[in-house]
Amino acid sequence: MWNYGSIPQTWDDPEYIDPNLGVGGDNDPVDILEIGRNVGHVGEIKQVKILGVIALIDNEETDWKVMSIDINDPMASSLNDIQDVEEKMPGLLAATRDFFRNYKVPRVGKCNIFGFNGEWQGRDFTEKLLEETHGKWRELLFRKTRGKIITENTSNNDSPWHISNTEARLILDSNPPFNPDKNVAPPESVQYVSYVKRTVSEPVCDAVDDKLEIPRSSL
Repeated sequence: MWNYGSIPQTWDDPEYIDPNLGVGGDNDPVDILEIGRNVGHVGEIKQVKILGVIALIDNEETDWKVMSIDINDPMASSLNDIQDVEEKMPGLLAATRDFFRNYKVPRVGKCNIFGFNGEWQGRDFTEKLLEETHGKWRELLFRKTRGKIITENTSNNDSPWHISNTEARLILDSNPPFNPDKNVAPPESVQYVSYVKRTVSEPVCDAVDDKLEIPRSSL
């Protein structure tokens, strides 16, 4: 449905309570969805056009999902705002919203909720949001006192937490060495397939949060 990643140099501050949503950030970079035709690979960097955003509230934290398209995609010139996505790719926004509402149901037994009544916000709103979260990232990187997040880095020379490549290598080498023979299997709790009705209204989610019966089949 889309490529999934995050936007560098952004940070959703958990101590900042969004006045529109009433909750703090999820302590992560802002997540981004890219809807071009090419499937991305792990670690790939894409230059994208910002189209809109939806305000997922996950575990009482803001978890923004930005919608975008690769600037090199053939459809990029015809997509300039969130309403263009609905016009050119009807159903994609609703399917995306459904996915993020339901994707934790098998594990936690309840639906996620959204700010702004689940409505996608447009490009102007999104660009302002990214400016704000970039500002929060700068505050994090350039603050004078150490916080809970490690901010040592090798690329921002004027940051108080700038370190040399040698110092960074010492930090990396202090971790256990990679062992290709070690079997790191996922926990048994995720070794099943769950079937969740794709389109579920918010009122239905509210009504069944504590009563969901999830059919499961072992893999």
